[in-house]
Formats: sequence, C-alpha cells, structure tokens
Amino acid sequence: MIIETRMPNRMHRGKVRDTYQLTDDLLLMVATDRISAFDVVLPNGIPDKGAALNGMSAFWFGLTEHIVPNHLVALAESSDASPYAGNPIMSDPAYAEDNVARQAMVVKKAERIDIECIVRGYITGSAWGEYRRQGTVSGKEMPAGLVEGDLFPEPLFTPTTKAEEGHDENMTDAEVEAMVGAEMAQKLADTSKAVYLYAHDFAKERGIVLADTKMEFGILDGELILIDELLTPDSSRFWDAEGYAPGKSQPSYDKQFVRDWLTAQGWNQEPPAPELPDDIVQQTAQLYRQAYHRLTGQSL
Repeated sequence: MIIETRMPNRMHRGKVRDTYQLTDDLLLMVATDRISAFDVVLPNGIPDKGAALNGMSAFWFGLTEHIVPNHLVALAESSDASPYAGNPIMSDPAYAEDNVARQAMVVKKAERIDIECIVRGYITGSAWGEYRRQGTVSGKEMPAGLVEGDLFPEPLFTPTTKAEEGHDENMTDAEVEAMVGAEMAQKLADTSKAVYLYAHDFAKERGIVLADTKMEFGILDGELILIDELLTPDSSRFWDAEGYAPGKSQPSYDKQFVRDWLTAQGWNQEPPAPELPDDIVQQTAQLYRQAYHRLTGQSL
C-alpha cells in the first residue's frame, strides 16, 4: 500500500496524488492509497485504491478523448512507458520496491486551471444539504419538492475553488469568468457536461448510476485538456442502478461509505481525522475493486 513512496525529488504532494518531473514536458503522476474525506487526508490508506484510480482514469481518458483531449501518455506499467524506464525517477530502487508502476501514469505537463469542474446529475451530498437549508444548489434556485437522489432536469455545472488545504468553496459564474474569461468559462461548463453525459450513459449500461463527478482541466499548447483523474470512485458518486430509488441514501461504489462512517463518529470534518478501523478499510477497498470491475470489465 503506497501511502508515502520513498522516491526522491517529489515535485508535488496532493491529497491523494504524488507528482514527479520526468522531463521538461512530462510528469510521473502516482495515485497513492491515501484517501481523503471532506477535504481532509485520513491517517490510513485503502489497499488497491491507487491502482484502481490509476487504471480507471486511464480507461475513461481513452473513452472520452473524442470529446476532449487529455494528458495521458502511458500507464507506467505498460510497454508504452518503456522509453522512460531509464529516467532517474523510474529507475530509482524505491520505484520497483514500492511497486509504483501499478499506480502511476506518464502524463503531459500542462498549465492547470485552478477550478474543480463539478457536474451534478442527481441531488445528493452537499447539494442536497444546501437544498434542504435554502432551496438552492450552488446558490441557484431549484424546483420545490425535490427529494434526495432525484434526477435534475438537466446536469448542473457547479464549480468550486481548488484548495490545496482546507475546504473547496463554491464559485459563482461571475467568479469563474473573472478567473478564466467568459469564453473559457463557457467551454469548461460545456465540456464538463459533455463528458459527464457520455460517461453517465456508458455507466448506466453497466448497472451504475453516475450521480455526479468532478474534473480538472489544463491548458497545453493553447488547447483545453483533461488532467489529474477522471471518473473514479474518489472524484464521482457511483450508485448501484438496481438499488437506486429517490428519497433515500443510495447504495454506492465510492468513498461515501467512508464519509458515512466518519459522520457517524461525530467528527467535525477538521484535521486531524480519525483512523479508519480495519473492517471499514477492507470494505472500502472491496467497493473500489467492484467499481473498477463493473465499469472496465477488468479485475485488479
């Protein structure tokens, strides 16, 4: 389980991913087994989580590249990554000893847009909480009478800030436009919703309801591309279609299981987070494996 690799020269440590610079134009992005909830990294990790996120992101990058290009060059454990095997990062002893290749991909270096591009197809999570309090989602008025898990008439684009520490905050349309300009703001919204709708229909055929997801984008050679992860159990809510019914919490294949356990402990959602007991760790790991298998048709 990779919580902290022993590899040198780490360029960036995110909540879940570690990034290393391979060349001026390429990065090695490692999906660790760390898990975060409510924007706080938990003290212990989830076995196979990094491999699931890495493989699933690559799967979706391949399926959606007709909608928008992405940063993926090669999975680190694939033969396509062999030209980079002699790089000091990938040839470091810790790379092999920590089995990093299984959880890593070689990606193009892009200029990140510091916005979490969230698309919501169903009302749940923080959106449901806001709606119950004031009848809005991300500050926008919603129809009366919605119940938890209801399908929105059309997907909502509800962007937030991207905080390295602490909680992300909702962004208004005006705030997004002020950051990136009106044209790019519209492109982010349209592209995010197009990827969501495509993935929603794909997942539905495999017995999974894609309730919502978040994406990140960057600019490379003047072009908008997808970066980081895509449509994983960390960045999305995957519900079991067979058990889906509005008006209740839905059976899921994502880290909602961990959020529910943490909430039941009375945790205030501020660091430090409580350590997960072994049975919660193992059950969460199994949910990630199941999500990976149902969507990709492959086993870890």
